[in-house]
Amino acid sequence: MVEIRTLSVDAPGMVSLAEEKSRAVPDGGFRVETLYSGVSAGTELTYVKGGNPYLGSTWDAELGLFLPGTPSVEYPVRGIGYMQVGRVAESRTPAVREGAILAMAYGHRTGYVADPLADRFVELPEGLDPLLGIYVAHMGPICANGLLHAAADLYGAGVRSLGDGVRGRRVAVTGAGVVGLLVAAFAIEHGAAEVVVVDETAGRLRAAEALGAATLAVRDDPAVALKRRWRHGHRDRGADVVFQCRGRARALALALRLLRPQGTVIDLAFYPEGAGEVRLGEEFHHNGLGVRCAQIARVPRGLAHAWDRERLSHETVELLLRRGRVLRQNMITDVVDFAQAPGLLRDLASGRRQTLQAVLRQDVGDERR
Repeated sequence: MVEIRTLSVDAPGMVSLAEEKSRAVPDGGFRVETLYSGVSAGTELTYVKGGNPYLGSTWDAELGLFLPGTPSVEYPVRGIGYMQVGRVAESRTPAVREGAILAMAYGHRTGYVADPLADRFVELPEGLDPLLGIYVAHMGPICANGLLHAAADLYGAGVRSLGDGVRGRRVAVTGAGVVGLLVAAFAIEHGAAEVVVVDETAGRLRAAEALGAATLAVRDDPAVALKRRWRHGHRDRGADVVFQCRGRARALALALRLLRPQGTVIDLAFYPEGAGEVRLGEEFHHNGLGVRCAQIARVPRGLAHAWDRERLSHETVELLLRRGRVLRQNMITDVVDFAQAPGLLRDLASGRRQTLQAVLRQDVGDERR
């Protein structure tokens, strides 16, 4: 048995590390030691703050509805997190070699025993910074799936390339967090005519500029500025497509204002507080706009066979290999020891600390780090 530590949200505002013994590695399984574990400051903090919808209602997966009843998730909440990189310390399967560096999504734990038939993993190639591997299993595919939805909005099942929805088009991104910056990087890499990132924070706008995007600050009424800049024809101004990447109702409202008539917002955000500020009687109605939710649980209809999560991870690896240096320099702002995780999440939830991408690190002596 190996001792592991697991992040535990014990109650709103209360975070600790729980000591556990991992199970023995069964025949056909393998064990990883965590190198890096990326923190999602959006989704994960909803558990620390107590606002996640799973904490207050029952999720009926068959009906696709949240219903009154026993909460689907109760405290303590353990194992949140979906950006892990681990080294294989023990393998009893030919599917995985010992010493391999894998991207996985098993939550904030210092180690994990996996089943290749149940757990998804992506071996990181030589030449890819393992720290950037936090994006390969889940976060990167989320962002790539946003581009895929934009492509499907134009071509339906005829999509051939991840860039089909952005190539040659004018693209706006609302929100310069991790999702927004990765989406912007994907759009630039896949040939968008121009990418403009809109955010409220000067530091995040500087990160977007470092990636090669143009920027607009929210305070300057970016919808007016953008529509004066991007003209398609008479009474036809604005972005061809907007990727909405911030979980605030005002960001969705702004995304609608940035669009040209009959354009579509590709929405990658999570709104734990609802969206009461979205005024559907204004631009949404008058300009005939659309909102399309892009979540990693679903690729667009008709594309699941050709565009599974493995392919989206491959697209992520390709992006990281080409643009990894600038992404690491401008996106990963905090790397802290795993032991500091409870304090980090408490500080983020309370607003005492600000970060773009925080990563938990465990020193297990890997030579590729």
